[in-house]
Amino acid sequence: MKSAVPYLQVAAAMLIVGSFVIVNKIIIRTFPVFLASELRLLTGAIIMTLLLLVREGRFPTLTKRDWVVLFFQSFIGVFLFSFFMLYGLTYTTALESGIITSMTPVMVGLISLLFFRERLRWNQTAGIVCAVLGALAINIFGGMFNASWSLHTLWGNLLVLLAVAGEGVFLTFGKLVSKQVSPIAIATMTSLLGSAFFLPFAAYNAASFDFAAVSATDWLLVLYTGVVITVIATILLNQGMSKISAGSSAAFTALMPLSTIVMSALFLHESFYWYHFLGIAFVFAGIAFATLPSSRTKRRAPVAAQTKGS
Repeated sequence: MKSAVPYLQVAAAMLIVGSFVIVNKIIIRTFPVFLASELRLLTGAIIMTLLLLVREGRFPTLTKRDWVVLFFQSFIGVFLFSFFMLYGLTYTTALESGIITSMTPVMVGLISLLFFRERLRWNQTAGIVCAVLGALAINIFGGMFNASWSLHTLWGNLLVLLAVAGEGVFLTFGKLVSKQVSPIAIATMTSLLGSAFFLPFAAYNAASFDFAAVSATDWLLVLYTGVVITVIATILLNQGMSKISAGSSAAFTALMPLSTIVMSALFLHESFYWYHFLGIAFVFAGIAFATLPSSRTKRRAPVAAQTKGS
């Protein structure tokens, strides 16, 4: 059961992140994009900093390589991801965004091959293939039965696709940071850097924004994005991703768009069709494949146990 914990952490994080699209679809009706992102990241950064200081007593000592990795992880995976996703949501629906983000497993698998040179085992490959089949089922049948295409929709979908690339970078680049830097330290630094990137643009938005007109519900949603999505989901994600391979985690990322699609139907009352269930079936098959122990792991288990016993 202990070995399943990292997979459960990644799965839970992806389900939470799936709500990002739904909540922000509502938030951007009231808040400008840059201001909404800054409030989310600033809230998360403050909480993460306090947690880091309580647990570790100080900020991590980072090498130059760590700073470079965290800079690109934050700029591409936090700043550009939020920018592309939120602006994309102004042109397309949450349901269509969920369909497009279902390509995240492909992006994670591609980045794993290009940057980590990770050789995928058969079960990891099968897991990614199943996740891709689920994505294709949603995309193809969704386009046939549900899509109402326009130039604005196409532009919004392109922006969401660019956000998917940013998400792929965020999910994988944490592995490049030095091992002595804890997951909570990585999450804190990415939140702080992301907040710094948004700050000048958010200040410009805030200068002409009427904060008194914001309802209590909207403030609670902003708080949710800062605490639950930015803090809790990020900690779970970094803890889980640090213990499993990028190839295995690729299948789990498909839970994010499926979560978005289900919540679109429940909270935004967008239509939910039979092909969404087909996509869910493929994704869970992918997770089952990705978490199968390899024959190599089975052979090494007795040796590991003997070493620990000695």
